[in-house]
Amino acid sequence: MAKSKSSPVKSKERPAPKPARAPSAAEVIASVHAKAKVLSEALPFMQRYDSATVVVKYGGHAMGDPALAADFARDIVLIKQAGVNPIVVHGGGPQIGSLLERLNIRSEFKGGLRVTDRATVEVVEMVLAGSVNKEIVTAINAQGGKAVGISGKDANLMRARRLERRWTDPDSNIEEILDLGFVGDPSSVDPHIIDVIIHSDLIPVVAPIGVGPDGETLNINADTFAAALASAMKAKRLLLLTDVEGVLDKEGNLIKSLTTAEAEALIEDGTISGGMIPKIESCMDVIAEGVEGVVIINGRVPHAVLLELFTEHGAGTLIERRRRKSSAKVPR
Repeated sequence: MAKSKSSPVKSKERPAPKPARAPSAAEVIASVHAKAKVLSEALPFMQRYDSATVVVKYGGHAMGDPALAADFARDIVLIKQAGVNPIVVHGGGPQIGSLLERLNIRSEFKGGLRVTDRATVEVVEMVLAGSVNKEIVTAINAQGGKAVGISGKDANLMRARRLERRWTDPDSNIEEILDLGFVGDPSSVDPHIIDVIIHSDLIPVVAPIGVGPDGETLNINADTFAAALASAMKAKRLLLLTDVEGVLDKEGNLIKSLTTAEAEALIEDGTISGGMIPKIESCMDVIAEGVEGVVIINGRVPHAVLLELFTEHGAGTLIERRRRKSSAKVPR
């Protein structure tokens, strides 16, 4: 019987990867020139903000993304090195909610608003003035900065009153005042401790906790806290990092700049609606108190703070009292 010959199985060999091509001298020079051009174009913006105070409200998804958090920390260190006086005010809603759930502390809601009882406010302070605050401080320090974490209770920075809301029962149509517990609204700001910090090589990172009339701890909305602090400091800019691009027109396109009068008109015609209305109204109040401009920024954009302060394009919607007459390339 003839033996059948089996053909040998040929092994499939992968071709060896080609070594990465080293950039040519011309490409290296072009890259260096491009970087030098960017730095040169940033000069007028750096001069504009030299020794100026900028309050940055840090929150939203940018806080939960490690890469964006590192970008944010690096931006804060860089603008401090460039002569700006940054003040960081942070939120921490998701972290608070997570710990409340783990501790099995259930929140009560009245008229759709969360009531903060004594047990809840203890958790709020633990998270905001503790773990979240120190995470941000550590991130900034890891990038070469010198951050120090405080809250509105330190040196009586932020005194507050109990926040109450009016609510109309849809069934009875009776209006009532809702007691939201240990939720606060700023009543007075003593910025002395912030002045001391920013006029050194330190960067303040502030948790939005205030002191009530009887010395009790009050939880303050981070946007509201940042706005009150920016007003007291007469900051040049208040940057509100959010999860939206900014103010959009009716076609969904970003509006890069608005005067307060234009913003009011957009509220009246319904272009600005829903939860954006109180945010814009708060921006207009801050500008009326002497802050030069407020910017609503998408914090999910890498290096959003640098793009807003040191480029002509910006990174969100700038709201200011009146439009600039000069067409020179300065921050919007």
